[in-house]
Amino acid sequence: MANLLVTGGLGFVGSNLVEVLVRRHHRVTVIDNLCSESSSRAYMRPDVEYWIDDVRNLDRQKYAGRRFDRVFHLAALARIQPSFADPLGYISSDVMGTAHVLEYARNCSAERLVYAGSSSAYGGPMLNPYAWAKYTGEQACQMYVEVYGMDVAVARFFNVYGPRQPRTGAWATVVGVFEEQSLKGLPLTVTGDGEQRRDFTHVSDIAEGLIALSQSEGTESGKIYNLGTGRNHSINELARMFGDEVTYIPQRPGEARTTLADISATTAATGWTPRFSVEDYAYQHRLHLAGAL
Repeated sequence: MANLLVTGGLGFVGSNLVEVLVRRHHRVTVIDNLCSESSSRAYMRPDVEYWIDDVRNLDRQKYAGRRFDRVFHLAALARIQPSFADPLGYISSDVMGTAHVLEYARNCSAERLVYAGSSSAYGGPMLNPYAWAKYTGEQACQMYVEVYGMDVAVARFFNVYGPRQPRTGAWATVVGVFEEQSLKGLPLTVTGDGEQRRDFTHVSDIAEGLIALSQSEGTESGKIYNLGTGRNHSINELARMFGDEVTYIPQRPGEARTTLADISATTAATGWTPRFSVEDYAYQHRLHLAGAL
């Protein structure tokens, strides 16, 4: 049993991670400010300690003196498109927030911190404020490795989907959007020509990957580890998995044409491999939809 801190633990990925950690009998503390559309008090558990606060407040006296074996840093403002309207908010949350978490982890003598990075860095960190902020958070991690000797594993996520994903609003995932539209009998909205390709990763695989990175002795501090499937699909292909009627809308700025994870380093260091496929997920959704009808 380990004493663990999860930042952003009431969000989409964070709450799924917390569920797995608790099932494995770890003591879990969560800090989350509930500011995002993907966070919810409904995910709170009676066997988890919750700090409803911003990670930028971790330097307050009330959080001093706590000790955690490992820290999972998932708290961030997410998604590319909203970042264009609020670059300063993203920089403050995702860069300064990460610096506060790193300093807190250093002060509480955490054995390892796992940072939730983003595959958007591969498309170019200058494409949008979100990609730059997440990439700069990685650089803050590297500085703490080099200057303070911290043990940090950087996990880059590839297009996460699954239970608790936001399905409406600015933070919605494309899989979530297609789910919601198909449930309502609406055409699936595809941006641009739909031939952009994405590596879609189930949130359960992400949670297992994060845990593997937190525990494995084979990881190298400061190194980047991809959490994806190593397979990608075009958005047109994804749309056909969820429905039969499609409508095209204008291409959105700041998005990479292709994402595809090379997971060889992650598998070599931890033994982790993904177990779920977006095809099976979409198939189960359509079965559920047919049953509902």
